[in-house]
Amino acid sequence: MDKKYIPIIGLEIHAELKTETKMFCRCKNDPDETRPNANICPICMGHPGTLPVINMEAVKHVLKVGIALNGELAYDFTEFDRKNYFYPDIPKGYQITQYKYPFIKGGELLGVSITRVHLEEDTASSSHDKGDYSLVDFNRAGVPLMELVTEPVITDAATASRFARELQLLLRYIGAGEANMEKGEMRVEVNVSVQEAGLWTLGEKGTGTYLWKYNGNLAEGESIPKMSAKVEVKNLNSFKALEKAVAYEIDRQISVIESGGKVVQETRGWDDGKETTFSQRAKENSHDYRYYPDPDLPKLRLSELPDFSKETLNKQMPELPWVKRERYQKDFELKPEDAEMYVRSRVWGDYFEQVIAGFSGEKKLTKLASNYLSSDLAGLIKKETTDTDAGLTVFIQKVPPAMFAKLITMASTNLISSRGAKDILAILALSGGDPEIIANEKGLIQKNDPEALKKIVENIIVANPTVVADFKAGKEAALQFLVGQGMKESKGSANPGVLKELIRELIK
Repeated sequence: MDKKYIPIIGLEIHAELKTETKMFCRCKNDPDETRPNANICPICMGHPGTLPVINMEAVKHVLKVGIALNGELAYDFTEFDRKNYFYPDIPKGYQITQYKYPFIKGGELLGVSITRVHLEEDTASSSHDKGDYSLVDFNRAGVPLMELVTEPVITDAATASRFARELQLLLRYIGAGEANMEKGEMRVEVNVSVQEAGLWTLGEKGTGTYLWKYNGNLAEGESIPKMSAKVEVKNLNSFKALEKAVAYEIDRQISVIESGGKVVQETRGWDDGKETTFSQRAKENSHDYRYYPDPDLPKLRLSELPDFSKETLNKQMPELPWVKRERYQKDFELKPEDAEMYVRSRVWGDYFEQVIAGFSGEKKLTKLASNYLSSDLAGLIKKETTDTDAGLTVFIQKVPPAMFAKLITMASTNLISSRGAKDILAILALSGGDPEIIANEKGLIQKNDPEALKKIVENIIVANPTVVADFKAGKEAALQFLVGQGMKESKGSANPGVLKELIRELIK
């Protein structure tokens, strides 16, 4: 990226919420339904005379998001509005959403300031690949949809992607939704503009907002110039697409400016095949939608609803991903990549927690368990499948946490060697079992008794006179060779530490 310019990026993220029914009717909310128009009714189809009813479970999900983000919850007053526009996937000719009074104002995630979080209904889904006509499936119409809007304070594509990933993780942790981007359960729209570096700087954090300050020289009476126009890129359905679209749009806008042109405020799409954005339409403004309060839905004062009090909701909150990440690294001194693995995958994280449950917080055992899980077991599973969560689920059926913990304890007490532990783990992954029984059957219990190992050491000393001479001459590598020979002679059953000391003693 040209250092003459600074990107200014804001995100709008839509996520479908996990509820039994849709946002304003009793139709089933089922993202996996494949039959077109199976979960519809007169309400979500917008028939005249129908009355919507608020799904309070969806409201609770959004409030929990607000608590996690440390946002301001709308306890005094909130309402739903009608956003008026016509498109085939909007059966009513308007979308029920929130405009002036969202459920959440402010908040922060990964250091990125958030403007608002509000609740609305999703649109139907359209397909255009059947011929010279389009098809509309209304199963998705009316599904609870959360929208989160950030302040325009992100300045690079990687941060935008990290933010979206962390939000997805949060939604999964609190049970608000799966936010699966491949299924369209989470869609990202990004607003991008580029400004001349040095002219604009990020100011102090105010009441839930950041202000970009102009640093240029102004003549007397001259007003601050407007920033370059922003461009919205719609419906990005993967984190990779998000990063590529932002990077492409930054470069495109710089090229427009450098060639003497002017960036036009517009909505653009993303072509995944060509890896380019393309113009779709002029960007609408809020007044184009003629927002007004929905007359069919009641105003809400959440302070009057005991089930939605902060105290009640806080009791229902799980340990949040960033809290767990910090705990793993601080309390257990796990490597950042291992901690991230357990935080990002609930399957791996839950199994890790169950394995170490009996270790009483002992760091040595916990770190050893993590090493075998994240390296050895993950490696075995990756040989069989790219879906490591599914692979671990199969492994757990064969090897409950207590058996894995037993293997770790055996390795930490030198009952088995590191090599022996890896061999036992491979057997467990294949057919399950008890690691202690396997160790006995395969002769992997380490020999720690010097008297039992003395004959082996005497034999390797006699068989390797040149190496022994090298060791006597001060070459430490020769000692490691002799230890290796001892391990080979004992078929891995000797304790290498005992072997090393015994070799030193007998050579002297």
